[in-house]
Amino acid sequence: MMKSFLEWIQGLGRALMLPIAVLPIAGLLLRLGQPDLLNIAFVAAAGDAVFANLGILFAIGVAVGLAKENHGAAGLAGAVAYFISTHGTAAVAGLPAKEIARLSVPLGIICGVVSGALYNRYSNIKLPDYLAFFGGRRFVPIAAGTAALGIAVVFGIAWPVLVAGMDSLTRAVVEAGSLGLFVYGVLNRVLIVTGLHHILNNVAWFILGEFAGKTGDLNRFFAGDPTAGAFMSGFFPVMMFGLPAACLAMYHTARPERKRATGGLLLSMGLTSFLTGVTEPIEFTFMFLAPFLYLVHAVLTGLAMVTMDLLGTRLGFSFSAGFFDYVLNYGKATHPLYLIPVGALYFGLYYGLFRYFIVKLDLKTPGREPLEAATPAAKGSRKAGGAEGFVIALGGAANLTSVDACTTRLRLVLVDRSKVDEPALKALGARGMIAVGPNGLQVVVGPIADQVASDIRAWLAGGDAPPVLDVRSVLEALGGAANVLEADAKPGRVLVTVRDGAAVKADALGSAGLRGVARPAAGRLHLLHPDATALAAALAGRDQR
Repeated sequence: MMKSFLEWIQGLGRALMLPIAVLPIAGLLLRLGQPDLLNIAFVAAAGDAVFANLGILFAIGVAVGLAKENHGAAGLAGAVAYFISTHGTAAVAGLPAKEIARLSVPLGIICGVVSGALYNRYSNIKLPDYLAFFGGRRFVPIAAGTAALGIAVVFGIAWPVLVAGMDSLTRAVVEAGSLGLFVYGVLNRVLIVTGLHHILNNVAWFILGEFAGKTGDLNRFFAGDPTAGAFMSGFFPVMMFGLPAACLAMYHTARPERKRATGGLLLSMGLTSFLTGVTEPIEFTFMFLAPFLYLVHAVLTGLAMVTMDLLGTRLGFSFSAGFFDYVLNYGKATHPLYLIPVGALYFGLYYGLFRYFIVKLDLKTPGREPLEAATPAAKGSRKAGGAEGFVIALGGAANLTSVDACTTRLRLVLVDRSKVDEPALKALGARGMIAVGPNGLQVVVGPIADQVASDIRAWLAGGDAPPVLDVRSVLEALGGAANVLEADAKPGRVLVTVRDGAAVKADALGSAGLRGVARPAAGRLHLLHPDATALAAALAGRDQR
């Protein structure tokens, strides 16, 4: 029960990233159009249009993110539910529709969750013939609209209580002062391992506080609230200075013969953190190797939140706490130059702490792994690249039940997690893996996660995609690796020469996922496969071990 709830919450966190992905372009337009930059009114209005309609964006985005196949019908249902619930709430509560904006984001999230669940339950529903037109996916917006009537009644009746609760929560957070910010900063880093930090961030950035009809720290910052930014400012010293310093410490402690190869990797991760504020590729290099060091990182994040608040610094971002957001929003910030000395302090702290603990505890950070771990033997699954390589490393197409992604992770549901080839995933660029529940797996690949997930889904859905083979089963059917003398790729097939034809198990080959097997001679076989080059390379790779 608890595992199912945790998996559902993690799925919600992933779905929330879809509407949040719209915010960088909205923030860019809003800032560029301001009088202190380009002074183009319609550009600023275009950006503000997104921030003024966050509720509907969350309703659509969360519904699509939770729906099977991420189908657009769920998004339409989310929009219908949002319109009905907001206007219905206003009517029941006897308020102007614009007053509902105070809770538009939580209302949008609820409508998205309900619509996504209804899509998963009723997208294949069959109705009687005289109602068949409204069956299947067309039924989902109808069901969502009906459910939204109930949401409207509940919100309308409970509106005074809900508003009072929001005001109390805001006052409690404000009154908590430095302690509240410290706890938020620590939990934000600690919860990364579960993906639940997205839930925490949505409360702070889009719900807490109100200014000129805008709610949430992020939304209020762009609306011009001089008190907004407390829940964003503290991330800048960590992401722009602290974690890049950790990368430098890992480079300086790498083995001399590995520094050249490791330097490129660490430079890439450090620049990504500094420029964009994407930190998970760095954090997963030491999160499980040194939990104590990661705890220190979480505490330092909490202290950064407190430090920036005590200095009266207010910084904001539309994506994350990187250099791009810092420069873009410099004109809206309060005391932005204070970041420089605080950042320098954090650079020194992170570099010193990481270098000390890496050497003291002999942590196997990048560049310090044993030679055999750093250069694994070639395998068939590592010969292939791109989507095919990921599919093979994840145990094959039949082992993948669900493929999704958030900002930096593939979020997968597998049939059998033991079939995953972890070294092959690392060879493909994975920075870390997290087991979730009995069959869930999260693979950290960086900002390309969503594109990788899309490529995998497209590869799996392609009718002409070559079937994923279990190379070990193929080799066993061929009589073992020692029995394979040659594997030569030709268009649509692999010509295999074996030492002992009697050792070949024809029945096993037929069930190994090949499209066909021909045997022109006792010691020669033709294995039919659309991607003959990949299959031949896989067989050759196994033979070379």
